[in-house]
Formats: sequence, C-alpha cells, structure tokens
Amino acid sequence: MRISAKTKKAAAILELLKKRYPVPETMLTHENPWELMIATVLAAQCTDARVNTVTPELFRRWPGPAEMMRATQEEIESVIRPTGFYHNKAKNLLGAARRVTEHFGGEVPRTLEELITIPGVARKTANVVLWGAFGINEGLAVDTHVKRLSFRLGLTKNTDPVKIEQDLMKIFPKEEWGDVNHRLVWFGRDVCDARKPVCSACELNELCPRCGVKE
Repeated sequence: MRISAKTKKAAAILELLKKRYPVPETMLTHENPWELMIATVLAAQCTDARVNTVTPELFRRWPGPAEMMRATQEEIESVIRPTGFYHNKAKNLLGAARRVTEHFGGEVPRTLEELITIPGVARKTANVVLWGAFGINEGLAVDTHVKRLSFRLGLTKNTDPVKIEQDLMKIFPKEEWGDVNHRLVWFGRDVCDARKPVCSACELNELCPRCGVKE
C-alpha cells in the first residue's frame, strides 16, 4: 500500500511532537468523566487555566449530575461567570445534568452518538471525553489550536472543523488521535502562537510551509 506524502509528513510531525511531549494530557483538572465533560464545555472560548479556577467550587457544590440538576441557572451562573458566556453555559450545564441523569442513569455515556445528544456537547467535546475519560479514539478533537496548526503545517486546506477532523483522521494512526490533539494544543500554546509564532525556535520549521503566517 502506497503511503501518501501527507501521511509521511504527519508521521514526521508526530515523532517530533512526541519528543517534546512524551506524556501528553489535558490541562483541565478533573477526577471523573462527568467533571471532564463539564470542564470541557466550560473551556469553550475560555482558557483551561481559568476553567480550573472555577471547577473546584462548582464540583464542591454540585458533585455530580443529580446534584447539579437541582441547582438554579442563576446559582450556576454565579460560579461559572469568569469563564465567559455564562448564561448559555449555565443553561447547557443544567441540560447536561438532566440528560445524563434521566437518560443515562447518571453515567456519562461512552459513545459519540450518545454524547452529542447532551446539551453543550458537540463532536469536539465528545472526542475529548471519549479519549480523556475512557481511552476511546472515535474521532480527533479539533479546537482552535488544532485548527490553526493543521492549516499552518499544510495538513489541511479546510477551515470547517468537521472537514479538518476528517483530513487529520486519514493521515494520523487511529491509536494516536487523542494524543495528537493534546500535543498540538500544547505546541500551539508554547510555540505556534496565533499572532506571534516562534518559527525560529520551532522543531517543526523544516516541515512547515507556514500557511497563513504573516512575515
């Protein structure tokens, strides 16, 4: 079977990222699947660091979905306000608590199809939860960092996250999908910044066409 040039390139990129981040993991503090799912929902358009300042109090007051579904939206909003978009996020958290409690017996489901029926959980969040909580690679989570880096590195020409995910799933081994996300996220934060990428100190420099990077 002939291996495409893009697949070879992806393999070389992954090898270099593995050297930099031998043990990749999410920055979101969590102790169980429910906490990871809720933290990931809160991380939309917010930094993981800020989410980590909010979740200890959130989970102290409402440890699981059964407890959270009894809270009012205003109570949840008062805790998660620093994460931004707190009205919509609080509404989704309440909806998620009800869905998990009433339809899944209080347990976060283990399939993509079930997860995306939960308010606030789209493909990206579902993929993060499946890998981070259960070690299941069903897809490859595409957040802002993965979207930016995959385009800059010439791994995709698409801008739609679903199409980007499909492109990346074709060139990275399935068993690596979850960790590819973590490694690209870390690299995007440490080196390949959105506005000022440190190309001169980048170990991927020789592999990168720097698509969309302004000189």
